Amino acid sequence: MNDLKGLMLEPPRLTLAVAESLTCGLLQARIGSISGASGFFLGGITAYSAEEKARHLGVDRAEAKAVNSVSDRIAEQMAWGACELFGADVGVATTGYAEPSPEWGVAAPFAWWGLARRGPGGTFTVSSGRADFPGLARVAAQEGAAEAALAALVNSLRGRSAGRTP
Repeated sequence: MNDLKGLMLEPPRLTLAVAESLTCGLLQARIGSISGASGFFLGGITAYSAEEKARHLGVDRAEAKAVNSVSDRIAEQMAWGACELFGADVGVATTGYAEPSPEWGVAAPFAWWGLARRGPGGTFTVSSGRADFPGLARVAAQEGAAEAALAALVNSLRGRSAGRTP
């Protein structure tokens, strides 16, 4: 995780905000545990319901309702919303299922992570990915989702993943 600190603080210095659902603060806790995180981490929000995602992060209500707030696009909207809410250069978000949900056709836990990055002129690029956790219990899936989002963030900052304009 010290890689994250170095990547955020090397020129040009970047700021970071987090939006969580599935991980319920675990991602923020991991970032906050980094010595010197106050030099780049602005804060985060746990928005568990679709209504709170829409209200605080600008997630499209109709789209969220159609997918139970779990999709690549919802994760991207959450990450972008975190950037907007906190005025950050970079946003990372998590959403998903910590356990099976027969109602939504989910047989095993999985997560979507989303990333947003402010570019020149205030434009954003976004990206997302999925991590699957078959056989993991609820908390282990949540921890896995937080780790997957952090790894994606570090890889993105290293230039290993391309984003697109939303």
